[in-house]
Amino acid sequence: MTTLADILRGVENGVFPAPDLGVSVVPAPSERESAVVAFTGHIVIAADVSPEWVAEQVPAGDLAAPTNPPFLTALADLTERHVSSNDAMLLAPAITDPAERAAAIEGLTVRTDHDHPRVERALECRTDVQVYGDLHGSVVIIGHGLAGRLECAIELPDQIHGQGQGRRLARAARALIPPGSSIWAQITPGNAASLRAFLAAGYKPVGSEALLVK
Repeated sequence: MTTLADILRGVENGVFPAPDLGVSVVPAPSERESAVVAFTGHIVIAADVSPEWVAEQVPAGDLAAPTNPPFLTALADLTERHVSSNDAMLLAPAITDPAERAAAIEGLTVRTDHDHPRVERALECRTDVQVYGDLHGSVVIIGHGLAGRLECAIELPDQIHGQGQGRRLARAARALIPPGSSIWAQITPGNAASLRAFLAAGYKPVGSEALLVK
């Protein structure tokens, strides 16, 4: 049986679901979460629901319906979860050149203090969380999230916004993962500054996701 993890690994290798205007239903990736993941011309609903139930809710060929509030509310009610985010998904490969990796993480050290609000949120939805910080108070967070994929999050203090630091931190995340792997970022579409930073750091948009959690 195809799983969401299989699909996301395929995307990491450049293989996307066929743009056939179809909707696939696969099992929820964990007890912790369900998701509606949208790609070009195809929707993946990763939840413990039947294809028949989905077909009753979604008109054939309507790829907007599964990502809109009426369907997400119905899915949340059925699975006893709530929608925690509706984000653009971005993806980037690891930086492999040793010199580039060293330059990208310069100034960052491991943080064992996890009382930062962004870190606390990451610990709620990711496993194997690793936290890095710099002298400015910026943080880069790496962990395993949806369907076990490697995800990152960054945050920087207000006083250094607009100086290219977001791009620097997003690029650093690519150097903090093993060579040959990939890193995902989830960004609300309205956060234009963050989108620009990740795009400038070499990430590419690959779809969107609505995450449902208990």
